[in-house]
Amino acid sequence: MCLQDAEQVGETMENFGLCEQEKSWPVHSGFLNTHVENWEEKSPKSTPDRISLETANSTPLESICENTVVVADSKQNHFVPTIRSGDWSDIGGREYMEDTHICISDLAKKFGYNVLDGGAISFFGVFDGHGGKGAAHFVRDNLPRVIVEDADFPLELEKVVTRSYMETDVAFARKCSVQSTLASGTTALTAMIFGRSLLVANAGDCRAVLSRRGVAIEMSKDHRPCCTKERMRIEALGGYIDDGYLNGQLGVTRALGNWHIEGMKEIGEQGGPLSAEPELKLITLTREDEFLIIGSDGIWDVFSNQNAVDFARRRLQEHNDVKLCCKEMVEEAITRGADDNLTIVMVCFHSNPPPQVVVQKAKVRRSISAEGLQSIRCHLLQGDS
Repeated sequence: MCLQDAEQVGETMENFGLCEQEKSWPVHSGFLNTHVENWEEKSPKSTPDRISLETANSTPLESICENTVVVADSKQNHFVPTIRSGDWSDIGGREYMEDTHICISDLAKKFGYNVLDGGAISFFGVFDGHGGKGAAHFVRDNLPRVIVEDADFPLELEKVVTRSYMETDVAFARKCSVQSTLASGTTALTAMIFGRSLLVANAGDCRAVLSRRGVAIEMSKDHRPCCTKERMRIEALGGYIDDGYLNGQLGVTRALGNWHIEGMKEIGEQGGPLSAEPELKLITLTREDEFLIIGSDGIWDVFSNQNAVDFARRRLQEHNDVKLCCKEMVEEAITRGADDNLTIVMVCFHSNPPPQVVVQKAKVRRSISAEGLQSIRCHLLQGDS
């Protein structure tokens, strides 16, 4: 996080220089070059050379979109989501901005691919960098393209997304081997909407939460050292947890990048303790699904899942402006004392604001015990006498 990100659609990726604080990260160039050489020897064709290492020559993707609206194709009589999105970010209490994000209303069209019959695949992502913003920006600008250019896109989307995360990670290792100043890492959470399907992929501690008639549904799990499942995976690969940190250094157990830190990653089938493989969650959207909140970890430090849904619903009911709602959530997080970078992307599935939820009071069957009945009888008898 070297500079405050005022990322606009036309921002170039030329300035990847890191500040003095970021230079304190150890960059093992020889170690990284060995990784890349081993990867090229072991799997020369496993990752197509689809990612240009000269990001300055590529066209930057959209970093901010304002109230994008996409209506899914309706050929059958069923729920058709109307996609509206908004976003907001703030440097928060940090000296540098390492968060970045992306919103693409039609992923295939963005890259000139006509692969679907009139249906759009929307793509949204939040990337929370650490040790610099190089990895976060690289993943933001390359991951969507890698997904689209995969031979199995869009028919086997789950496999494509998992493979693309891994390929983008290795491509970043190659980039860092020739430009060591980029050495850094990033968590990544992406959401893709195609028809009525929602696919969330997560590597790290960004989080996605769905509002279903006002009830918060967790769409991702935080990958942190305190997670038992993650600890078991890490220890099986020779890593360890020390004082709540992976190998005593990182506060997350899955991320892209960090190739410069020894003992974190290995090229090959098993990989190292720090994994770039995302966990996926696929659901079919219904009329009861209102919106999805994607936030960097700074948001979730001060909002619980349900609290975030409640806050967003109230604001959308007031003004139904998705971008303004994101701005208000970020401002509220700052008011609550959030000291990290803050980023929110929100995707609504209806054109109307969320309805008021009427809580039905459960009917309680009232009965009286035998003892109570006997007591009443006694009182009545005493009254008669």
